Amino acid sequence: MRVSHLKKLLIAGVGVLLFSACSITKNFKRPEVKTKHLYNQPVSLDSTTLADMPWQQVFTDPHLQNLIQEALDNNLNLQVSIQQIREAEANLYQSKMQLLPSLNAHANETHSELSDNASSFPGQSSSRDQFNASLSTSWEADIWGKLGSAKRADYANLLRSEAARRAVQTTLIADVANTYYNLMALDAKLRITRQTVQNRKKVVQTMQQLKQSSVVTGAAVVQSMANRYSAEVTIPDIKQRIQEQENVLSILLGRNPGPIQRGTLADESLPDTLEVGVPAQLLRNRPDVIASEYAFRSAFETTNNARTYFYPSLTITAEGGFSSLRLEDLLKPGSIFANIVGGLTQPIFDQGRNKAYLKASKARQKEALYRYKNTILNAGREVSNALSSYRNAEDKKELRTKELDALQKSVDYSQQLLKYGNANYTEVLTAQQNLLSAELSQINDQLQQLTSVVELYRALGGGWNKKLDK
Repeated sequence: MRVSHLKKLLIAGVGVLLFSACSITKNFKRPEVKTKHLYNQPVSLDSTTLADMPWQQVFTDPHLQNLIQEALDNNLNLQVSIQQIREAEANLYQSKMQLLPSLNAHANETHSELSDNASSFPGQSSSRDQFNASLSTSWEADIWGKLGSAKRADYANLLRSEAARRAVQTTLIADVANTYYNLMALDAKLRITRQTVQNRKKVVQTMQQLKQSSVVTGAAVVQSMANRYSAEVTIPDIKQRIQEQENVLSILLGRNPGPIQRGTLADESLPDTLEVGVPAQLLRNRPDVIASEYAFRSAFETTNNARTYFYPSLTITAEGGFSSLRLEDLLKPGSIFANIVGGLTQPIFDQGRNKAYLKASKARQKEALYRYKNTILNAGREVSNALSSYRNAEDKKELRTKELDALQKSVDYSQQLLKYGNANYTEVLTAQQNLLSAELSQINDQLQQLTSVVELYRALGGGWNKKLDK
């Protein structure tokens, strides 16, 4: 009768525990975010997006393709992110193993020397040996979901680390492309500046001839020489910037600093279309957004884990093996022993540790949610800025061409007028300086357009196409 009552009581208790367990931990739901009007730019509602293009189709320059591939193979930051994935995999494996019972083997010998007064019988030997060989196991029942939530948190961390590696990859591709374009822009500026110096040397010779003809004064000759040196003095600075950019690119490639093979800025081409898709696609394309969502999920499961610490834990331990006072009797049937213990541990007073753990977990969960939403807002801002930069560079292209044409005519006309004494050298000087400034600005316009495409590709989450993702 008592056994029957005990069975009923046990079944009822287990039922209450399972019902309570359902209410302790919560199921994860993806947080709702608003993506409408995220770009602040007029865009089509077509789902086609530049992010779905492999980087080889976006960057068609063969030199740049080789550099990007070298960076993907050797970049040290990318290697670090890969090792972080290995670390997350190990943590997840450990969490999975926590759901299984442990098993330990023990073998020991105990030698005891008793005092004469401790012996139960006078004259009995005061020394004693005991030999043991056993297996022990321990298992915690995951009634409240403590171990399960820890496993899910580690799994979310693994997915976050994989997304973080993709984010490093997309940023790396963009950094290599931007640095490459900067190098070619500096090369173009160096060529223009050198050509300008050669042209101004000819102007100096012309001014010296005009002085001999009393058309201009010695001051005009000196001004023409100063104008030549003002252009020439910028060449060392451009060379320094070229070397610095080569060093930056070498580090991205994971190699020692050295020269970089490259083409020319004039030969670079842009993708035919720059479709950005719909804003909601950022949630599945941008690796940093994905990583931020998994970070929130990990924090959510950590909060679940913290809730379970207020409830009793059920642990079952068992041990069995052989124990004997003589080594030769250790493996005999009479030496076999076994025990099993099941126990509940209910926290009563833990100096506020569990409350503090839960409070901190809830705070970290909110922090992760705010970071997730902020990451999405930043993603929209970056897409919007890249689109705006590209369109503004496109608008400047025609205007800059007209400006250069007008400035070139201004230089030619002022030089002709100077030969006949109808203009002073200040007008020639001003026209030449304006022309050089406009030519350098045209290079900046080209660079802006190229880097805008790079930034748009990165902002949309391009560069980790699944077919090419390692």
